[in-house]
Amino acid sequence: MNRPPAAASPAAIQVLAPSSLRSANPVVVEVTRGGMVESRHRAAVAVADADGGLVAAWGEVAQPIYGRSAIKPLQALPLIETGAADHFALTPADIALACASHAGEDVHVNAVTAWLGRIGCSIADLECGAHMPRDADAAARLIRAGATAIAAHSNCSGKHTGFLTTARHMGETTAGYIRPDHPVQIRLLAMLEAMTGIDLRAAPRGTDGCGIPVIGIPLAATARAMARLSDPTGLAPVRAVAARRIVAAMAAHPIMVSGSGEFSLEMMSALAPTVVLKTGAEGVFAAALPSRGLGIVLKVDDGAERASGVVLGAVLRRLGMLTTEQEKSLAALLAPRVCNIAGLEVGQIRPATGWLA
Repeated sequence: MNRPPAAASPAAIQVLAPSSLRSANPVVVEVTRGGMVESRHRAAVAVADADGGLVAAWGEVAQPIYGRSAIKPLQALPLIETGAADHFALTPADIALACASHAGEDVHVNAVTAWLGRIGCSIADLECGAHMPRDADAAARLIRAGATAIAAHSNCSGKHTGFLTTARHMGETTAGYIRPDHPVQIRLLAMLEAMTGIDLRAAPRGTDGCGIPVIGIPLAATARAMARLSDPTGLAPVRAVAARRIVAAMAAHPIMVSGSGEFSLEMMSALAPTVVLKTGAEGVFAAALPSRGLGIVLKVDDGAERASGVVLGAVLRRLGMLTTEQEKSLAALLAPRVCNIAGLEVGQIRPATGWLA
């Protein structure tokens, strides 16, 4: 009789992970199914003050990361510093939209379209590309109407409208405003160097999903920049005013920054103005804590968005930024349920034990 080969004994099996795949970052999130942990996520987290001191850190916070959309509040600084925001009479809601990764709901698309009209531009001037709204209802309406998405539906269209506004005010050509050599992007690079305190001439470079340059900046330095946004007392007066206006606008209009039912909107609706936050692609999240003068930036190793919000919530809780009542009301965000196709709860996405000690 043919028999299957005997299973190898545990001692005979050795699996070696390539050094490039090893990480000193702690396991910060566990995803359970039934009584077992099915998946784990690692991350690095930095909490900095405006002087650049690390208040807390977990993992490899000196590693460069692309801040992606998490640093949009920083990228909105030149919009105000140049005088463009006041010249075109932008409202706090407009400024919040410049910081947004919005869901493509009517409130966002209508605001972008109206703003473009005020500066003498149109949807055709946006170089961010188009994608279907992230909001399911908005996407369904487009499909039912037989319409296609336009650039105003892009989650980055508010930021790009801010770039166009600055270029218009400064008398610069609007075409090609996403290129690294355009004055808009040169100003952004100089701002990032000043806010992070890092010489970025030799920093890693890439291209974001919306077409603008991305710069690799150490995670701890990015947290320092967010801290300076939350506590701008050490900045030049014009930049300090701009920072305060951005934080106030995000706190007052969280729907313009995010989308209905999303983590960022629900968290800011509960915690602003003591906490303002901004998510980014590939597991990046940033927050400014104006009441404490702190900045938080984190990067999930595998880029999982499902983990980044859980990590941020755990850090906010560790820093004492949530009351007992807020923890209860936000429980579904701090440790989301895992549901099967029928909608039955089968597990949980939760902070891993031990790493915050």
